[in-house]
Amino acid sequence: MSKGDAIQRFEIDIRALGLPEPLREHQFHRGRRWRFDYCWLASKIAVEIDGGTWVGGRHTSGAGYEADCSKFNQAVIDGWKIFRFTTNMVLDGRAFSTLEKAKGG
Repeated sequence: MSKGDAIQRFEIDIRALGLPEPLREHQFHRGRRWRFDYCWLASKIAVEIDGGTWVGGRHTSGAGYEADCSKFNQAVIDGWKIFRFTTNMVLDGRAFSTLEKAKGG
């Protein structure tokens, strides 16, 4: 399955959880082009869905992983809470379960 399938499933899941509509591709840092796949500004919660984790995609290469570390470390410094999921985690329901627990449901 593709990241596109996971995004479609994720958007269905957040509606099912009754979460407010998130921003998509929000640039969270002025000095860099870093973006979150999804975020809720009011609560400073972000979600990243990492594609290609089993096929040598960008997030699993040395340079890609290091860039992600820099991005997410800065986001935490800036007060963000970040949830990271693989496409498999979205498609098999683990992302839904995690967000449900975080929501308190």
